Amino acid sequence: MSGLNVDRVQAALSDAVVGHRIYYHRVIGSTMDVARVLARADAREGVVIIAEEQTKGRGRFSRVWVSPPGLNLYMTIILRPSRAQLPQMNMAIAIAIHQTAADMTGLDPSIKWPNDIRIGERKLSGILIETEFVGTRLDYALAGVGINVNLEVGGHPEIADIATSLRSAAGREFDRADALLAFLRNLDDWYARVRAGESLTALWAERSETLGRQVRLRWKDQIVEGIAESVDDEGGLILLREDGSRITMVAGEVTSQV
Repeated sequence: MSGLNVDRVQAALSDAVVGHRIYYHRVIGSTMDVARVLARADAREGVVIIAEEQTKGRGRFSRVWVSPPGLNLYMTIILRPSRAQLPQMNMAIAIAIHQTAADMTGLDPSIKWPNDIRIGERKLSGILIETEFVGTRLDYALAGVGINVNLEVGGHPEIADIATSLRSAAGREFDRADALLAFLRNLDDWYARVRAGESLTALWAERSETLGRQVRLRWKDQIVEGIAESVDDEGGLILLREDGSRITMVAGEVTSQV
């Protein structure tokens, strides 16, 4: 297995916030767990933990994230936004992945609410955000990111119908270090805009595949249906229901889009 050249990536990001320090592991349980230990030990904002393989990788709703070695990017970034900036931070990550995928493949990815990045209605990348507060103050946010780079999805029947990769979408292999550097650079730029107080809501909405469609959304034991009208600055999805009322969903999973 050819290892990821993180030294080149870290050297190129030495003056950046995101990616100035990269911890590289061949095999790890979960990058989120290692990042939490570092964050509690006051690691600087922008530190990245990345692994060739995760044995306990997880996505939203505690789902297993398929993490075969040497093919994709599995990482967690330690960020320290204010509590008010947290939803915009999430948008910055999604936009950075979207931009990276578009630039590298020449294709047109989209964002499925709340933060899946897809190509051709198949999932390319997912984001998992975990936070820790001290009282009412946000101490840190852990941004777990998985990007399928050279995965042959056909070799994994459990995700073959729903997933894609840069390689599967574009028909060629990619240098993972190039993909990592592009993503971290993009995130550094977008996150700087969030820290400067800029709203990314409109830019996120431009890239959305969910808005304007009839959707069914599940949150715990609740099912809500309606037209996805817009997203607010908190990242909430505003649905227009059949009876003319509107509801804002702050979490959940869109299970169908028409």
